[in-house]
Amino acid sequence: MSKAWWTEGVRFECQGTGKCCTSRGEYGYIYLRLEDRRRLARRLKMKTAEFTRRYCAKTDGWYHLKHPEKDCQFLEGKRCGVYEARPTQCRTWPFWPENMNAKTWNREVASFCPGVGKGRTYSKAEISELLTRDPLVDK
Repeated sequence: MSKAWWTEGVRFECQGTGKCCTSRGEYGYIYLRLEDRRRLARRLKMKTAEFTRRYCAKTDGWYHLKHPEKDCQFLEGKRCGVYEARPTQCRTWPFWPENMNAKTWNREVASFCPGVGKGRTYSKAEISELLTRDPLVDK
């Protein structure tokens, strides 16, 4: 088995462009753990149940933000309006299992995300931990 391309670390720092928050021709499900819904509700100064009714839908047993066919409803221009409270799925971008193949990283992440190659270097251990954070599983 060959060594993963990212074992020496990857430089990344969010640039706040909102590019990762927009659907690129596919459904853009943003899945929400209970902890995500609680954190977002606190940020919006509402109860979790109210947040869930107003902003969430449930598909195949999993909560997600409504309208996955559109850009994120929390985008304010090109910026995240709830950045400090953003969901786990958003917090772990771009370190998602489906992005960590070298070809995918270069073709689908580095080619459009201006944060790649900037900021601090995420270590192999940090990346490995981020890769295990399943946005569908409350931990």
